[in-house]
Amino acid sequence: MHISLIGPFPPYRGGISDFNLALSKELDKSHELQLINYSTLYPKILFPGKTQYKDIVNKSSKNERILSSTNPFTWSKSANKIIEFNPDIVVVHYWMPFFAPALRKIIVSLKKKKNVKTIAICHNLIPHENHSIYKIFTKILINKIDRFVVMSESVKSDLLKIVPNAKYRLTPHPIYNIFGNTLDKKIARQNLDIKAKKVILFFGLIREYKGLDILLNSIPKIKRELEDFIVIVAGECYEKTEKYYDIIKKLKIQNSVDLRLKFIPDNEVSEYFSAADVVTLPYRTATQSGITQIAYNFNIPIIVSDVGGLAEIVLNGKTGYVVKPDSSEFAKAIVKYFNEDKFDEFSNNIQTHKQLFSWEKFVDNLMELAKE
Repeated sequence: MHISLIGPFPPYRGGISDFNLALSKELDKSHELQLINYSTLYPKILFPGKTQYKDIVNKSSKNERILSSTNPFTWSKSANKIIEFNPDIVVVHYWMPFFAPALRKIIVSLKKKKNVKTIAICHNLIPHENHSIYKIFTKILINKIDRFVVMSESVKSDLLKIVPNAKYRLTPHPIYNIFGNTLDKKIARQNLDIKAKKVILFFGLIREYKGLDILLNSIPKIKRELEDFIVIVAGECYEKTEKYYDIIKKLKIQNSVDLRLKFIPDNEVSEYFSAADVVTLPYRTATQSGITQIAYNFNIPIIVSDVGGLAEIVLNGKTGYVVKPDSSEFAKAIVKYFNEDKFDEFSNNIQTHKQLFSWEKFVDNLMELAKE
């Protein structure tokens, strides 16, 4: 089958780019692919980070960087490229309303010249920072799509509110398998200069909805019960860092937190997860998260907030804990996890549970949807 895949690929950073790279590798095993990448993803004025690009680019990702989110000329150019390729299906990634006009223009142009089936992989339909204009942008695109892939019940619910008769498949976010192998825990900690016996990891881009403050506020409660632990915060901050330093100073928890507020390159991801005893996601809102799937790849248990689709991924009491997005609840779960020495039990359970989240199964579901 000929498939055109539209979305960010390396050299862009971020979960959608990582997802697209892993998806394209699986699709490439059995299909002929065209990869349409962005030449401009986020304009600088809208991007809060230092750079949108990775330092190390996966050379196997061959793609055409021709689509600019801000240049309508490239929307037509991208459509023409796809028409030349003559695909059986066109797959687009949707996660933010900002990209809806460009994607809609491409799809409308395709439909005028070719009877091609379009599928949207919906990472998110209702933005974390919700505004009424976002809903309008989402609708103008979604109403032009033929089929949908959703990865959580929460996104499924959002989709059916917009398109009640939508044709879709619910298939969970696959495991990320692009960050290397698990390292020996002692070696990983030596490489990262971590000396504490108990390591709690908060990983990924830092934004208000991800609840880092919830985790920081849990630390004084944890200190009453546990000794010799450290909370490692590893990721670039997309808001003012002062608020987190102020919390740490106010709570006097400087010795219990290690802030590494920078983008973690792909070749260092395995070190952080291999060094961790548990990964925490104290999110206030969520659909699904690639962080859970990175943790599962390394067989690391997870403590998540009971929001969005996070509870669908974690088997409460078997592969981790699902708790309310509250500092007291996170403190209780973390203390329970270490006091009951759950790492080996949960890690073994993950090795079985994660078989449900293969890229092969994801692609099988995608292809079955395309044939309907």
